[in-house]
Amino acid sequence: MIVDDHLVVRKGLCYFFKQEASVEITAEAGTGEEAMKILSEGTNPDLILLDLSMPGIGGVEVTSFVKKQYPSVKVLVLTSFEDEDHVISAVQAGADGYCLKDTDPEELLKAIQRVVKGSKNIDPKVAGHLFQHVHHEKSDEVIAVQSLTRREREVLIEIARGKNNREIADTLFITEKTVKTHITNLFAKLAVEDRTKAALLAIRHKLL
Repeated sequence: MIVDDHLVVRKGLCYFFKQEASVEITAEAGTGEEAMKILSEGTNPDLILLDLSMPGIGGVEVTSFVKKQYPSVKVLVLTSFEDEDHVISAVQAGADGYCLKDTDPEELLKAIQRVVKGSKNIDPKVAGHLFQHVHHEKSDEVIAVQSLTRREREVLIEIARGKNNREIADTLFITEKTVKTHITNLFAKLAVEDRTKAALLAIRHKLL
């Protein structure tokens, strides 16, 4: 399925792909709403070639919808945006690939084939944004762990060992109420919502 609000772009893509025996165009849409309606009516494409900037519901929202409602459908973004915000937003929404509109048609075809087979495909021009984002995320996590007080770190280690609040209190010779306070504080600092995520973070940073 091709989703782009520019008719010339859609027709150009349709014309190109009709020359390729390996590609069958099941539908085309000019808006996000139209694409979602087509899917809800039973069209089941292997892949959606999706523009990001469209009137109404944009490509990021469509991607998120598709991945929640039709997880087997691949989404390959085709856009002119190469800034970090658009790239990260699309990938976080679940996009399987990200190509720029100045991509050579043959390269676009190869990208489609790779994504359909289950691989990810990110245009080299924007791939750096993903690496920077991952690096920043890791840096933020390290800073968060380092911000823990000695006692908060001790509580986190005991959480990772599978102990409940009473057991942690007994181990550290503090009250259960104090344990709860430390847990609330360390959850906030680490930006986690539950003990499992906190434990995984402790293991990832080799606190045990």
